[in-house]
Amino acid sequence: MARLAASLLALAALVAAGKPPWPTGLPVPSRPAGERAVPPAIEQARVELGRRLFYDADLSRDGTMACATCHEQKHAFADGNRTHPGVTGERGRRNVPGLANVRWIAPLTFADPTQVTLEAQVAVPVFGTHPVEMGMKGLEGEITTRLGHDDCYVRQFRRAFPGDGGRIDPANMARAVAAFERTLVSFGSAFDRGALSPDARKGRAVFARACAGCHAGPLFTDRAYHRLDPADPAAPDQGLFEATGRAGDRARFRTPSLRNVLLTGPWLHDGSAGTIEEAIRRHRQPVTPPDMAMLVAFLGALSDPAFTTRADLAMPYKACGRAL
Repeated sequence: MARLAASLLALAALVAAGKPPWPTGLPVPSRPAGERAVPPAIEQARVELGRRLFYDADLSRDGTMACATCHEQKHAFADGNRTHPGVTGERGRRNVPGLANVRWIAPLTFADPTQVTLEAQVAVPVFGTHPVEMGMKGLEGEITTRLGHDDCYVRQFRRAFPGDGGRIDPANMARAVAAFERTLVSFGSAFDRGALSPDARKGRAVFARACAGCHAGPLFTDRAYHRLDPADPAAPDQGLFEATGRAGDRARFRTPSLRNVLLTGPWLHDGSAGTIEEAIRRHRQPVTPPDMAMLVAFLGALSDPAFTTRADLAMPYKACGRAL
């Protein structure tokens, strides 16, 4: 906890001095309308609480699934599987995205433009039914009951939300998880350090020609919706069409960030590309075999290995001064 506190204080100092440890040109971080900044001590308490909740399977119906079950740190908070079933065994519809730099990425999901804040998005895995993931729909009160039986959680909620007496409910649970997710900042790659290999430097030129139109900016995404495969009205996943009802939105999905992309496979919205080369070929760009090798080298230079091992992002083993 001391390391987390020091990290948050150092970050606050950098931001206050106008020198945040991330590239310029990023979009405004997503927050709900009316959500105000809080003092650093309260923000730290929310992050600590949210980190614990992120790894707590008590947020699922049968106690078998946490946020971290699908968002594993070793995979840059992606999954490593094509899709992931929920607590009922229902097959997942879409590939689990990595969470690096998610504080700046909105819309937040592959095909729902209404999901623009982390607080609101928490409800999708916890309470959603299309598909069922953590399976808590209709059991919202159970979250209050389960967490309220833990005296450490009671104290953590009081420290994190003193304005409402530390209320334990789904709304504050989501606010805490979102606070933790905003600390998932990843800008420590070879690309960020200016340490590209010769092949990666050549691959950067290939990328600029073939990929940068959609994978643009410091997050390597335009956050817009595009179609790779022909629209098929009979396909089980209609993409953006499911949210808009517009025929032209069939098979359109939001461009993912390429930060840590080699750590987050399999790829594409449904995980159907088992190799990064296959994912690149699905984009139907004229990339020769030599160009492909160099392009993959550049994509590898977007990986941030330290992000996958940072202790302050890992599962906590202590809370309130005792082992969990």
